[in-house]
Amino acid sequence: MKKGLLIVVSGPSGCGKGTVLGAVKDKLELCYSVSATTRDIRDGETDGVNYHYMKKEQFEQLIAEGKILEYTTYCGNYYGTLREEVESRRNAGQNVLLEIEVIGASNVKRLCPDAVLIFIAPPSISELERRLRKRGTETEDVIAERISQAEREIHCAKDYDYIIVNAALEKAVQDISAVIIAEKISAKNKEQIISEVLNP
Repeated sequence: MKKGLLIVVSGPSGCGKGTVLGAVKDKLELCYSVSATTRDIRDGETDGVNYHYMKKEQFEQLIAEGKILEYTTYCGNYYGTLREEVESRRNAGQNVLLEIEVIGASNVKRLCPDAVLIFIAPPSISELERRLRKRGTETEDVIAERISQAEREIHCAKDYDYIIVNAALEKAVQDISAVIIAEKISAKNKEQIISEVLNP
């Protein structure tokens, strides 16, 4: 069975990642991996469905063993992507989508060199600021911090394989879809494709 792609997407808050990826995910049958966390399970949640729940010591052991592709901490708890979770889905032929920040993306690329990194950028900083203000959910201080963070993240876009400018939703969806389709038939996968043709 053909191994699935690992697609890593990053971009500043307010650039429209969630909307774009929601459309792409449905269009191309991509799947999200189930993250791991050290926070307590909540009512209505199921282990292995919402998250993989584990103790802090177990999570830290997995970090030490290189079995966590990327992780972050929030409110004293770890959240991260299990390497085994991603690989099992890919080995089953599924194309896995990770929506993570730039530091996590860099770590994923180090551990999974065949990962495809896509950066979604706003058409301009002024347009990003306009979109953030349009939300009406953040204070001026929060907007200023998000803009500052966005500028730092955009400088990291040079380390990605592709940069998609989200000036218009439909065009951004088309561009990311084109990237993923091209990666599926890329010469990087030529041995696997040829093997499937000769041994169906």
